[in-house]
Amino acid sequence: MPLIGYARVSTEDQTPLPQSEALQIEGCVEIFEEHASGGNRARPVLARLLERISKGDTLVVVRIDRLARSLSHLLEVIERLEAKGAFFRSIQDPIDTGSPQGKFTLQVLGAAAEFERALIRERTKAGLASARTKGRVGGNPGLRARDPAALRKVRLARQDGYMERLNETAQDWVPQVRRLRPDLAWEDVVRIINGPLPEARRWTQSRLLRAVKAYVRDGFLPTEVLARAGRRETDDRLPAIIAGIKGADPDITLQAICARLENMRERTPRGRTSWQPSSVKMLLERAKRLGML
Repeated sequence: MPLIGYARVSTEDQTPLPQSEALQIEGCVEIFEEHASGGNRARPVLARLLERISKGDTLVVVRIDRLARSLSHLLEVIERLEAKGAFFRSIQDPIDTGSPQGKFTLQVLGAAAEFERALIRERTKAGLASARTKGRVGGNPGLRARDPAALRKVRLARQDGYMERLNETAQDWVPQVRRLRPDLAWEDVVRIINGPLPEARRWTQSRLLRAVKAYVRDGFLPTEVLARAGRRETDDRLPAIIAGIKGADPDITLQAICARLENMRERTPRGRTSWQPSSVKMLLERAKRLGML
């Protein structure tokens, strides 16, 4: 199985060379290097790596903190790898999702994360109940008084919190939006993005539009992605959708594209709900002739 390495350092003054050498010794055939903060989940090199990785590959890091600074982010990345049939390994930590022991360790980490969230909820509830018994009213006094400065501070804090939440999922949708818009209509873009995602992480069109507008406003996406989608001939729509799926995962098989289209409830050119690899192959060839791939 191909081993693909990921090396990260936080600043331009640091060098990823020691990590890259360790990954080479481990047998990595390809190594992605990135200068970025571990707290930033929207890392372009990591996003490109997760798009590039395919079934049977193993993502290798020297230490877990080179990939993720939080347990939730680590589990999110591993979930994406598992959805592609790929694996994860840390050289200096006891995690290798390709082994039974590594999978067990991952399950323990997941249980610990859920237990920690439950404890935080319980402590919060207990603190609020104690404050109420002492006659204290929760909330910000400035907000209760409708103070403009306090209102502005809360509004900015909410905006920052929203952007942080978007950054946690950026690798799911930013590359696809950048690649597919404005060539495809938003409804088709949403369905392509949602195809490989579990139910709990799927997008609605309105939520995606809000997220894209926020990223355009802050300069993370070009304004062109918000342009009106051009009129497309009816016969070109299916090739465009299949080209979008293929572009997101160049190594995806014809059968996997069939499954993705059926999951999207996309009908075949003859109106059927069940797709065959031969139909996908024909539409891929058409997409190539039209310059979509």
